Amino acid sequence: MSSGSVSYRTLFSLPGGTFVTVSALARLPLAMSQLGTLLLVSSPQVAGRLGPGGLAAGIVALAIAVGSPIFGALTDRHGQRTVLLVQSLVGGFALIAEGMAAEMGATWPIVATIGGVAGFFMPQIGTMARVRWRAMGAANPNIEAGVLETSFAWEGSVDEAAFALGPALVGILAVLAGPVPGLLVAGSMLLVLGSWFALDPTSKLVEGHRGGTDRPGVSTPLERRAPGPLLTAGVLATCVGMIFMGMVFGSVQTGTTSLATEAGRPGLAGLLHALLSVGSAAAGLALPRLARRLDLVARWKLFALGLAVFAAPLLVVHHLGPLVPALIVLGMAAAPYMITLYSVAERSASAGRIGTVMTLMAAVNSLGYAFGTTMAGRLADRGGATPAYAVTFGVAVAATLLAVLVARKVTPVGG
Repeated sequence: MSSGSVSYRTLFSLPGGTFVTVSALARLPLAMSQLGTLLLVSSPQVAGRLGPGGLAAGIVALAIAVGSPIFGALTDRHGQRTVLLVQSLVGGFALIAEGMAAEMGATWPIVATIGGVAGFFMPQIGTMARVRWRAMGAANPNIEAGVLETSFAWEGSVDEAAFALGPALVGILAVLAGPVPGLLVAGSMLLVLGSWFALDPTSKLVEGHRGGTDRPGVSTPLERRAPGPLLTAGVLATCVGMIFMGMVFGSVQTGTTSLATEAGRPGLAGLLHALLSVGSAAAGLALPRLARRLDLVARWKLFALGLAVFAAPLLVVHHLGPLVPALIVLGMAAAPYMITLYSVAERSASAGRIGTVMTLMAAVNSLGYAFGTTMAGRLADRGGATPAYAVTFGVAVAATLLAVLVARKVTPVGG
């Protein structure tokens, strides 16, 4: 499969504007759930302390990481429609129940447990959309390579935008009306938009596999061969790379929070961290043009190196002013790096395993985020923002070494 691209107009014409819009908005509840839980449990209404709030948010993140590959495997076998509908309904009601439990005076462990249920059932809309784009590409073989390149760039950019807008929405609602409305809104959005995405006509393109075909969404009742191995060399390597990316996000958020707190402006931490997503989303949208010039191996190495180079200035940033351009520039390597990893994983995935692989990538990214925040948090408590940002730089260097050592070995020929 050669590299190439199609225009966004051509891409969006395949499923129609409704799919594009709904899939973009339906991933906001995922981006809102962790911060919403953190603010709720940390508030005087529940625990009144940051420690339990952080633990509750970690429970949600861990539940997402555990549940995502399980439901991804179910979509591979049974299709997306029913599985995502169940996830959206249970997850949406759980988010609403979490907020209502706090209103009724529940203790923080109960609120956190309900949040964990919501996290476990939380649908990975972005990864499921990638699976559908893959099926749309297979249905249009003359532009398949271009559909994959452009759709993965789009999805990566929308993911970044969602993780900037979701927390911002939670924060605004918390300022205006307290911590509960953020979770109520997230739950309501998941009930409506998640179910809408589950029932969208494009779900018929991925009705499930019982093995035997390399084409997504193309199977026959006669095909009963078991799916191939899950952890191919390419999938394993890209999962490691995605853990590194999660650690970058987690350590940057921790370092930025520390620096903002030191400056007496802790409320700016969320807005500053969103700048990382701004640069990332913008660069991701432009990636299809670069795909015409560089293959996947070259892109993997280039953007991993970009992470390391662009993370280095954080080590000498001690004020909020210089932090703004530093975060925007670092973000310009983030989305292209993630999009490249998703593309390599998609080409490396065994037949009938694509849903599992895509959700596994999202899950290990969440794990990396947890590792990054934990490691950087301990260092920030001892020495402030610079040691936290040192984690960012060190992980980015590790990502570069991974790319140099394995990218050419594990990327399928033609990638």
